[in-house]
Amino acid sequence: MKTDRLALLNVLVDPLPIPLLNQSIATAIAQHARWIIAHHNLHSVYLYQRDPKMRAFYERAQIIHIDGMPLVYWGRVLGYPLRRDQRVTYVDWVHPLMAAAAAGGWRVFYLGGKPGIAARAAERLRQHYPALQIATRDGYFQPADNTAVLTEIANFQPHVLMVGMGMPRQEHWILENLEHLTANAILTAGACFDYVAGAIPTPPRWMGRTGLEWLYRLYSEPRRLARRYLLEPWALVPLMVRDLWQMAQRGRGAGK
Repeated sequence: MKTDRLALLNVLVDPLPIPLLNQSIATAIAQHARWIIAHHNLHSVYLYQRDPKMRAFYERAQIIHIDGMPLVYWGRVLGYPLRRDQRVTYVDWVHPLMAAAAAGGWRVFYLGGKPGIAARAAERLRQHYPALQIATRDGYFQPADNTAVLTEIANFQPHVLMVGMGMPRQEHWILENLEHLTANAILTAGACFDYVAGAIPTPPRWMGRTGLEWLYRLYSEPRRLARRYLLEPWALVPLMVRDLWQMAQRGRGAGK
């Protein structure tokens, strides 16, 4: 699927809203392809600069959507006409995605979360979408169990594989096991089903739309997220300066 890919903070993103992301999955399924649909937020940008395996993972991704209003705001600073609906987080996407899966007959496998959490989320989703074909497996397994996990996924033959094990573990796992995965769309889903199951409180959606969702999440999980939200963004300042310098250079070139 051809997109208008943008460069922000030394990473590439595809500013696609939910309908086009669902359409891209439908296209991958129709073409019997295997697409990785990844996403970027400030945390992933931070990891991308420091983790070669993360960079290798994103190089394999066919689509990299925006998951974070700060990237939308920064894109606007750089002159890109980004809209709020081009920031897609799984809290907002999961129900439209499951509705499309139920309507299209897509089989969905979710790998991730603590034991019992994904199964509880799947049951809640089945109540909303009775036609949904979904299977789950928690993400708490040992390396020795990896072959069994891959076999479980393969036996279900999912069209959509959602891997929700947090960054960078989910990206590493997909990269390391990609040759054994046959799903048409492979998604990095973070804590998606934790929210669906109610294991983590869902931020008010007005906070997501205005870029304040991080504050709610920090309040809810301060020990886990303090470093991510209070320290990591400062490491991105040199990238911001570089973006501004490149924008100024483009401006000078256009003025000649």
